[in-house]
Amino acid sequence: MSVFTPLEQHELEAFLAPFRLGRLRDFQGIVAGTENSNFFVSLEQGEYVLTLIERGPTQDLPFVIELLDVLHQARIPVPHAVRTAEGVALGTLAEKPALLQPRLPGRHVSVPNAAHCSEVGRLLARIHLATRERILERPSDRGPDWMQREGPSLALNLPDKQLPLLRDGLAEIAELKQKFRELPRANLHADLFRDNVLFEGSHLTGVIDFYNACSGPMLYDVAIAVNDWCSHPNGEIDEERSRPLLAAYSALRRFTPAEAELWQPMLRMACVRFWLSRLIAAQNVVGQQVQVKDPDEFYRLLRARQHFHSALPFAF
Repeated sequence: MSVFTPLEQHELEAFLAPFRLGRLRDFQGIVAGTENSNFFVSLEQGEYVLTLIERGPTQDLPFVIELLDVLHQARIPVPHAVRTAEGVALGTLAEKPALLQPRLPGRHVSVPNAAHCSEVGRLLARIHLATRERILERPSDRGPDWMQREGPSLALNLPDKQLPLLRDGLAEIAELKQKFRELPRANLHADLFRDNVLFEGSHLTGVIDFYNACSGPMLYDVAIAVNDWCSHPNGEIDEERSRPLLAAYSALRRFTPAEAELWQPMLRMACVRFWLSRLIAAQNVVGQQVQVKDPDEFYRLLRARQHFHSALPFAF
């Protein structure tokens, strides 16, 4: 179970009292998390998710709260922060920053189809359109500079056959970093994997986990989503899923020529980012009973992206 910080009922009840949402009926840890501790919390006045922030600079949490408020006002189904009777959104529990948010309906989809991917493309475009005119600035703490800083030391522990691929990926990021920064920008989810989106049937009902959200090139968000939602187990992209995702996105926000030019390298950079972060996670949780996602998944994806060619739709 991915709960890094277990809770006692009495301390949770004390934390919840200022929200005035009624008596605590039940709570349980959520298995899916990989970086934070999450709990389903059942109160007399509704169902909620409690998150203890385990990673990242705590001074950036007001950014997450403000971004969720902006997206909620744009009618995007996000878990905006619940505030206490005194208007406080960010609290402390078990010596960790803590947020209480409404529990959104729906379930994660492990095997997405074209309809799911189309919904994801539309969701991403709505997030970007809601923020691009007034971007909330927050550089990613796992952006290109971080990749170049952490990559060489992590490469030392890789099998010999994987090492050249990572070195080539880091070299490409260094070469194109400035071009990436000049692409059209907005606020990004930056972690839009299948376990962060909820569906009822083929209808998207919620998007969660904005703790990696940042400002940056919109194309990066699209690349992250395509890599996860539209890949075969061997790493190759499934065009039957990627085409609907990209078409739904571009129907709301058209891609630019610069984005079309950098599409393939951006897919590869997104692979490098999550390959490195999973390698770090695997090192940090040795001996702990927490979920660790397989770093080799992104080795396979990055290898498959070396010779993959497809164009973005409707690039103007």
